[in-house]
Amino acid sequence: MTTSILKTEKYTERDNRLPESGRHILAHFDDDSIVVYQAYRPAIGHYAASHGYFGGPFSFSRMTWIKPNFLWMMYRSKWGTKIGQKVILAITLKRNFFDKVVAQAVPALFRESNFKNQSDWKKSLAKNPIRVQWDPDRNPYGHAISRRAIQLGLKGDIVKEYAQDATLQIEDISEFVQKQYRHVQSQNLQKLIMPVEHVYVADSVSRK
Repeated sequence: MTTSILKTEKYTERDNRLPESGRHILAHFDDDSIVVYQAYRPAIGHYAASHGYFGGPFSFSRMTWIKPNFLWMMYRSKWGTKIGQKVILAITLKRNFFDKVVAQAVPALFRESNFKNQSDWKKSLAKNPIRVQWDPDRNPYGHAISRRAIQLGLKGDIVKEYAQDATLQIEDISEFVQKQYRHVQSQNLQKLIMPVEHVYVADSVSRK
């Protein structure tokens, strides 16, 4: 089963083979690319999907957060029902770009960092435009589970690279999301279809 760019599988099959706890990047990826998700209002989402890059009403000055974990995106956007988050995009990125972002990111919270004191952490935040945050992962109903899910915040010049140069493809998957949400609403998870996700390990050295 597929959307136009995403291979899919039954949620029950996905859930049975993934780790139940710990910090893990769960993602849909291949040797050269990785898919992340974002939710936008129609003006931004439709522009990006039709042009294959972010532009038009998209803001390059604000921090933008990318999420490789499908269910965390569904939790954040309430399956595309939140105002301003009704257009769900699947963005295919170059893996070397994603790996660079992971390697350079500074924890958004001091308690999740390896810094000895808050002063050093704040100095690193001031110099670095990339944030990483590990949040409780969610099941289809939005309930927190033991596993942690990653999201990455981008700001400044890295946003420009993400919005155009690092992006290989952008697809509006809102219709797919709405269809799957109906199974969640009816509590019929046996019919719920998800993008295929595996544990992703980012390279410490960017690929060429």
